[in-house]
Amino acid sequence: RHYEVDLSAFRNILEIDRERMIARVEPLVNMGQITRVTVPMNLSLAVVAELDDLTVGGLINGYGIEGSSHIYGLFSDTVVAYEIVLADGRVVRATKDNEYSDLFYAIPWSQGTLGFLVAAEIKLIPVKEYMRLTYTPVVGNLQDLAQGYMDSFAPRDGDQDNPEKVPDFVEGMVYSPTEGVFMTGRYASKEEAKKKGNKINNVGWWFKPWFYQHAQTALKKGEFVEYIPTREYYHRHTRCLYWEGKLILPFGDQWWFRFLLGWLMPPKVSLLKATQGESIRNYYHEMHVIQDMLVPLYKVGDALEWVHHEMEIYPIWLCPHRLFKLPVKTMVYPEPGFEQHRRQGDTPYAQMFTDVGVYYAPGPVLRGEVFDGAEAVRKLEQWLIKNHSFQPQYAVSELNEKDFWRMFDADLYEHVRRKYGAVGTFMSVYYKSKKGRKTEKEVQEAEQAHLETAYAEAD
Repeated sequence: RHYEVDLSAFRNILEIDRERMIARVEPLVNMGQITRVTVPMNLSLAVVAELDDLTVGGLINGYGIEGSSHIYGLFSDTVVAYEIVLADGRVVRATKDNEYSDLFYAIPWSQGTLGFLVAAEIKLIPVKEYMRLTYTPVVGNLQDLAQGYMDSFAPRDGDQDNPEKVPDFVEGMVYSPTEGVFMTGRYASKEEAKKKGNKINNVGWWFKPWFYQHAQTALKKGEFVEYIPTREYYHRHTRCLYWEGKLILPFGDQWWFRFLLGWLMPPKVSLLKATQGESIRNYYHEMHVIQDMLVPLYKVGDALEWVHHEMEIYPIWLCPHRLFKLPVKTMVYPEPGFEQHRRQGDTPYAQMFTDVGVYYAPGPVLRGEVFDGAEAVRKLEQWLIKNHSFQPQYAVSELNEKDFWRMFDADLYEHVRRKYGAVGTFMSVYYKSKKGRKTEKEVQEAEQAHLETAYAEAD
């Protein structure tokens, strides 16, 4: 906190190693930048987060997911090495099997509080030119929609590692308490996509309908299949920021605006934040929700019902991801004993979770009714704690410190903070992600208490 460190120049792709199938990149490389380089080479990161501006550093230190995460896990699970500047100025390379393996497992979710990430080596996979995408509508109650979503990518016979039964990409959108569309994608060659009778849809063109509205048409016309250029598919939600674009610019999805000015979309999120005043920001926190709920797959139906009852927000985004059983217990971890009681989607080495993405103004706000946004988030966080679920810390959190460490596991994180001298130099992850301003005195007193006593209470 006494020296300002400028990492703004760390935005370079350093190497694409075809032999090792590794991309070595700096932390401010964003997803749009890396797909521009790799996709023409028929390569891709194993997990490519949807929005162009999301950076490698943010996805590692924070949270990153994509439709391929049901195979590869979260973005941080695809990293094979980190280059970190520690509190004492040393630069170390951490891998899962070298002397810094504890640091390697502690970096994800740490929000940059263990050291400065200056480079990462990330797994590459071979890809094809197109994505063959199948849109499947499902109608029923919320538990029916949850089951339809599970069945779209998780074989009921438990054969989760069979590529014949499991698609390359999965995504779900729940549009109302009774309607959802689930999309499954498989990579396809240019030759296949251009066969007579196949429909190619360039969803990335500025005048095209916003992706979530296009997918919704399956509710009227039934299941259909189309081919989307791979890079355009990766960034399908960029132009409309999922459906947040509708709140930012209510007429932005109209055909005349898309045709004349659609190339302006989306506005930069960083610009929106920088130009937002304090009162607008507070109003936004109270009257609007941007939360992700990482829940075990078998609890998706319960999570949908909870969101409907407490927030009434639609659409809802669904994206599955594996939570791997690792040699050490990290901040996020599968349910104990899941491998003995495997459910749909689970394997002996990973439990299947799902991101339930809740992004929009709640129903009561849209109807002009009273809504307490902070209280709704507190209830959501308590539900997550009770159901062995997690809240990514990019979102506004109402957790107090005790509940934060009930949701996340502190042991490895605190061990690594002490071992590598982060305490006193880098703010603790709780204080860094906590809402509101953090005073120097508050942080110093908390850090001193951590040095003197056990950090997390036994629950």
